[in-house]
Amino acid sequence: MTKGEAEKAIRQLCHQWRRAEGFSHTAANDLNFSAFYDWLARNHGAQLEFKTTTDVRYNVQMWFDREFRRL
Repeated sequence: MTKGEAEKAIRQLCHQWRRAEGFSHTAANDLNFSAFYDWLARNHGAQLEFKTTTDVRYNVQMWFDREFRRL
């Protein structure tokens, strides 16, 4: 999987996780990235298998933060 493919999938999964875990009405700044990452690893681990010059978790957190406009 390319990094671009992973980004697209993970950004969509951010919203799927939010709904599935009952956080639809939780403010974006109150969402827990570690909980999302753990859920992602358990349920969609293949999405974390991409090459990067930094760290996979770092990239995922950046996409999570941007997706929920937490930056």
